[in-house]
Amino acid sequence: MIRKTKIIATIGPATSSKEMIKRLISRGVNVCRLNFSHIDHETAKEIITSIKEINQELHTHTAILADLQGPKIRVGQLPSSFKLVRGKEVIICTKKRANTIPVNYNNFAKDVKKRDVVLLDDGKLSLKVVSSNGKDTVKLKVVHGGLLHSFKGINLPNTKITLPCLTRKDRKDLAFILKEKIEWIGLSFVRSSEDIKKLKRIIKRAKVTHKVIAKIEKPQAIKELDTIINESEAIMVARGDLGVEVPTQKVPAYQKSIVEKCIAASKPVVIATQMLESMTENPRATRAEVNDVANSVIDGADAVMLSGETSVGQHPLKAVDTMRKIIRDVEKSKHSISKNQPPREITNKERLLSEAICSNACSIAETANAKAIIAITYSGYNAIKTSSFRPNAFIYVFTHNHTILNTLSLVWGVRGFYYDRGATTDQTIEETINFLKQNKLIRKNDFVVNLASMPAQEKGMTNVMKLSKVK
Repeated sequence: MIRKTKIIATIGPATSSKEMIKRLISRGVNVCRLNFSHIDHETAKEIITSIKEINQELHTHTAILADLQGPKIRVGQLPSSFKLVRGKEVIICTKKRANTIPVNYNNFAKDVKKRDVVLLDDGKLSLKVVSSNGKDTVKLKVVHGGLLHSFKGINLPNTKITLPCLTRKDRKDLAFILKEKIEWIGLSFVRSSEDIKKLKRIIKRAKVTHKVIAKIEKPQAIKELDTIINESEAIMVARGDLGVEVPTQKVPAYQKSIVEKCIAASKPVVIATQMLESMTENPRATRAEVNDVANSVIDGADAVMLSGETSVGQHPLKAVDTMRKIIRDVEKSKHSISKNQPPREITNKERLLSEAICSNACSIAETANAKAIIAITYSGYNAIKTSSFRPNAFIYVFTHNHTILNTLSLVWGVRGFYYDRGATTDQTIEETINFLKQNKLIRKNDFVVNLASMPAQEKGMTNVMKLSKVK
């Protein structure tokens, strides 16, 4: 393992064949994202099957992220491109009427109020509400004009919309997703922790273990950030819609704040959208994009994500190569987060013992210049907790649960291996060290720190830490 920050790649028309997915994974992709805004169930099923087969063939543990569309408001079908002229008035209508802009959200006229801002096409076009009849028709004045095309997105940064976080389409997609062995579900346009709770109740009723990634892309989510982080299993900084819903200049500070809070809470955090956008068409990234990815790595993000670059782009493999090289160079530099992590207060009093051991394992590994922290896990908790301290040492995790191995592919600095020996704690420590030595991940005379539970047969919480020198 030569890098700690993980790579997520969106699978689309450019990469949906098994051969292309295999090449992506071989190049370093850790998580494959399926965007249910643009994929049908039949195609998704084929891709999921391919990923599972590739994991067996390559002995990898690539995770799958199913990203729900969420309550995305869009312009409807236009007869032709619609020109918006600055200072002129236009009508948005929920019903089909001549010379109006159709919208796919029935409560649009009920939700918006006078002087509310309405942004179209990722904020390229800006309008302000003049009046609404509260039923189906809204009159607006064009602030920044341009050409409007069918099905472009609508953002309402000042409006409290009543559209539920899980739409009818999302529920149909979710019914499919919960029948598949998928590790992560992305919930779009989260506004409060209650949105997460609703999804988790559905997952619990289905008796499955899918984990929830809350996508932060609404100003309401920024205000409710602490409770959303607490309720979610992971967070995604979805900068596309976030950069439209809030002033663009605020996004960098929000991104850093979200990453800091997630690391402190031991929750994986993903940076997404336009990371290497120019590589959708060009074989080389811009200097600004390279710096953007590098700064996300320096901040300590668990994963960085490719969207159009790999789903519809002309150079998907080069995009992955570029991202991997940026990560490796930053992590080798003095700016790596693992070289600049101050001690952190233990916060989870309910799991004080496990958290204290994980924290001290990182401290001891730093003092001894240990090459590896080796963890036996049954739930993945000690791996995620150890990762949150961002140690210099790599974290090697052994478990008998394939789902956990795949899930941990999203987590910073963690590499998982299948292990199902019913051995004692001492035997387990010895065998895992020998395994890593045989696979040339550690060498003779290296120091390593082991985390385990005793007695091993009880598969309890982490309560053992051992510093060893490889023989």
